[in-house]
Amino acid sequence: MSVEMERFEPSRTVERNLGMELVRVTEAAALSAGRWMGRGNKEMVDQAAVDAMRHAVDGVDMHGVVVIGEGEKDEAPMLYVGEEIGNGNKPEVDVAVDPVDGTRLLALGSPGALAVIATAGRGSMYSAPPGVYYMNKIAVGPAFKNVIDINAPVAVNLDRIARVRNAHIDDITVAVLDRPRHQELIQEIRTAGARIRLITDGDVAAAIQAAMEDYRGLDVLMGTGGAPEAVLAAAALKCLGGEIQTKIWPRTEEERERFKADGIDLERVFRIDDLVSSNDVSFAATGITTGEMLDGVQYYGWGARTSSIMMRSHSGTVRYIQARHKWRKGVVQE
Repeated sequence: MSVEMERFEPSRTVERNLGMELVRVTEAAALSAGRWMGRGNKEMVDQAAVDAMRHAVDGVDMHGVVVIGEGEKDEAPMLYVGEEIGNGNKPEVDVAVDPVDGTRLLALGSPGALAVIATAGRGSMYSAPPGVYYMNKIAVGPAFKNVIDINAPVAVNLDRIARVRNAHIDDITVAVLDRPRHQELIQEIRTAGARIRLITDGDVAAAIQAAMEDYRGLDVLMGTGGAPEAVLAAAALKCLGGEIQTKIWPRTEEERERFKADGIDLERVFRIDDLVSSNDVSFAATGITTGEMLDGVQYYGWGARTSSIMMRSHSGTVRYIQARHKWRKGVVQE
């Protein structure tokens, strides 16, 4: 994949890049959680990643407040919603974290688990009301951002995407989480004639892949997934110039009635600027298990190798970072 590079002018002041510091945070989470790959213990997977991420984020030069995290303060000891993180210096930012996007993937040793973090200007990230866990989503890249409509029929969205691509609907590939709730959606996509890639977990990665102009494996993400993941995906797509539209999705009729009683508008469409309004967004992710976007952690006697992606909305820069971590200096590498 190609990497868009910033145009460097000698006279221009080089700006501090918070994203580079965030990569160290996701690397730490990936290196720690990766030890639990395939061992079947989701709790230890999550704990290892949270512990490492929380320790690493203390050194980041920012005054961050967790908006998307591990839960409320009384349920999670670290990276809880509302927790202040970083070393307290500027910038003042909202922080969204997913220490392991794809906890089950990692516990089973399956591909595609990531450690993810994003920041944006203070007060700019959407925080779902209490009890809201899921959103219906459609996510695309820059070419299709002005043609999708989450309220339109599936076939209409696919036809619009195909027309922009100067392609046929059967050239289009749709990512959908493999869940029973998506049976009707899957049938609509099949009826329209598009191709489907069913994913077991990790719709943040799928949204990113759908938005990458130099990646033609996916064209669009559709379906219902986690509300926190929608905000993380929006942060990444803000950097890539893509679009995501979402609507709050109640799991049951009882939940629907409760949301209505709480004044939650289930017909409201949240677009990318509703989820992340800032234009100064940084996003970082490190592969834990090898997937299509990033390689997983590789361990050696002397250390480990990691593969990460870092993005900034301010410049549109996307960096792929291959890192070598040595436990001890002077050890001969394989």
